[in-house]
Amino acid sequence: MEPVTCTSADGTSIATYDLGGRGPDLLLVHATGFCAAVLEPLAAALAPTFHCTALDLRFHGRSGRSPDDHRWERFGEDVLAAVDRLGLDHPFGFGHSCGGASLLLAEVARPGTFAGLFCFEPVVFAGPPEPPISVGNPLAEGALRRRETFPSAAHAYANFASKPPFSTLDQAVLQRYVACGFEIVPVEEGGDGTSVRLRCRREDESAVYAHGRSHAAFVHLDRVACPVALACGAETDAFGIDALAADAGRLAHATVDVVPGLGHFGPLEAPAAVAGLVVERLLAPAVPTGPVPVTPTS
Repeated sequence: MEPVTCTSADGTSIATYDLGGRGPDLLLVHATGFCAAVLEPLAAALAPTFHCTALDLRFHGRSGRSPDDHRWERFGEDVLAAVDRLGLDHPFGFGHSCGGASLLLAEVARPGTFAGLFCFEPVVFAGPPEPPISVGNPLAEGALRRRETFPSAAHAYANFASKPPFSTLDQAVLQRYVACGFEIVPVEEGGDGTSVRLRCRREDESAVYAHGRSHAAFVHLDRVACPVALACGAETDAFGIDALAADAGRLAHATVDVVPGLGHFGPLEAPAAVAGLVVERLLAPAVPTGPVPVTPTS
């Protein structure tokens, strides 16, 4: 899958992909540490209803790096650059985790860009922005310990398939992650042949996590002009019902769903099941937010 590149507001190169399908345009945005390719199984399930496109956020996949700038507002700019480059006119958007926050930041920056958003556990903390935190941040510290290089793609797949949270992912999702989330590199000095290395470098992933509370999406959710469907996994250890209810309370039109049997990685664990909810919510009439209705989804 060869990307079509575009340039974000600060000059960073952003890779975009046409994932096919028919119907209204739907832009898919991945979570931290992943890449557009992991959303291909979701796009396949959505193909009868939506024409899906996707992008690699900066630091991820085949997109470029802005080493000294890990502000999440830049992710919103990446989304807007993709919308403009692909000529998407009032598209829908789907975002997972960081991807959900990126879509909201894009809509906040340019209200009316999207016809509707579906955000699965968007990384939007209630309250004002906080300074970046690296020390004492389990995700930021854990990212620095990640293994980046493997002898081959097969070794990488076997490693991830043997331990959570990657072991919970749909097999096709994990295959696409290994195929597209890694690049072939020469082995270290003194060796022969090649190895594979994560495209999302661990120092970048760590810095992204460190900035997770530093964006102002929550403060400005009242600027979002489109309906927003929020969802979380019933087994999540991240952004559950309380977080989504707080977000919904600041949105003009929102729904909240809790999906049984899934965790924070729900769209990558059960893409077909999540696709069904995406279709239902994005194509349903907008509902003004009052007391937040929480729907357990079967």
